[in-house]
Amino acid sequence: MSDAVTMRVLDADQADFDEKLSALLAWDSVSDAAVADVVASVLADVKARGDDAVLDYTARFDQLMVAGMATLTVPAERLQAALESITSEQRGALEAAAQRVRQYHEHQKQDSWQYTEADGTVLGQKISPIEKVGIYVPGGKASYPSSVLMNAIPAKVAGVEQIVMTVPTPRGEVNEMVFAAAAIAGVDQVFTVGGAQAIAALAFGTESIPKVDKIVGPGNIYVATAKRSVFGEVAIDMIAGPSEILIICDGQTDPDWIAMDLFSQAEHDEQAQSILISPDADFLKKVQASIDALMPTLARSDIVRQSIAARGAMIKVENLEQAIEVSNRIAPEHLELSVADPESLLPMIKHAGAIFMGRHTAEALGDYCAGPNHVLPTSGTARFSSPLGVYDFQKRSSLIMCSPEGASELGKTASVLARGESLEAHARSAEYRIKP
Repeated sequence: MSDAVTMRVLDADQADFDEKLSALLAWDSVSDAAVADVVASVLADVKARGDDAVLDYTARFDQLMVAGMATLTVPAERLQAALESITSEQRGALEAAAQRVRQYHEHQKQDSWQYTEADGTVLGQKISPIEKVGIYVPGGKASYPSSVLMNAIPAKVAGVEQIVMTVPTPRGEVNEMVFAAAAIAGVDQVFTVGGAQAIAALAFGTESIPKVDKIVGPGNIYVATAKRSVFGEVAIDMIAGPSEILIICDGQTDPDWIAMDLFSQAEHDEQAQSILISPDADFLKKVQASIDALMPTLARSDIVRQSIAARGAMIKVENLEQAIEVSNRIAPEHLELSVADPESLLPMIKHAGAIFMGRHTAEALGDYCAGPNHVLPTSGTARFSSPLGVYDFQKRSSLIMCSPEGASELGKTASVLARGESLEAHARSAEYRIKP
């Protein structure tokens, strides 16, 4: 197979641009009815049979047959052993990344607050951590120790009491850096279970795996479908789609840099999306030349080629203002502003999961060690969603304490409104506190 792949080029000024862009962006994370049927069966079975069902599905889907759940339970000593077994360079990188992620997320902590009105009534909000959180981490060859840090550390910063991690080890394949990252992040329990069965176990609880209050972390279509299905039984972070990058470039960045930035997302999987927007048509041609030259050098060139061919695009615009308009239409997961003055564009950006500002700020830095979370909204959901953060692991309770005077005054208002809704007991309850 030839390594050459030509990115499609769209022109934002063409009459059919919006139609072509919509087709390019189209993707449904859980549209497969067959997947939904399998997931529904797994969820019901794990809910009914607990550990036995988990063991059966681990044997079936991960080709890992074990005598009991004890074999799928990873003790703290094993995590520590993994930390000590990896190279000093790997350990140093994990610890440096963890420190930066922790430092960044410390700034997100929210504290309880209250204020007192003139009549003595106290109003406020109590901030509490979620008690138990489940973290799903992909396993096997597609293992991501960075995901352990990004999911567990904000939960720890928030004060979560118990963090339970599930990670599949298909055919017994273990990524020691994943276990090491769990040790560094302070994960409390680890089970080598994956797929929909792991989500079911975390949502409903089994004899061995505790029921949690919220499940976070990325996974394949079975995991995404399972997370959507158990929402309501537990909270979830989001339904993650394929990774995306959108680069806005003024034409002055090294085209090799831009090509490799596009590749950095395309290499995730064939459904990943890489888009470049520029007002410089000649620059787009230079980037295409860089793509042609660099593609054969990639270890995952087959995946990159398919991703670029299926979902990649270059978009020609009139100016950077129009580039921002197109970006806001897309609402990308990762947005690179590879321009001379990125801060000048910032006020115009309405939707983006993370914004990488300037020519030297590669998106890959955010994936691993910059500090902000790499768990980001995909598939246009940045229009209404935010990156994973400490706030996702905290709950808010309203505080209301009325003084006698405050209860009397509020009671008069509440009485009128309650009777207007024909809720007599509400009205009379408030009226009891009204001073004569």
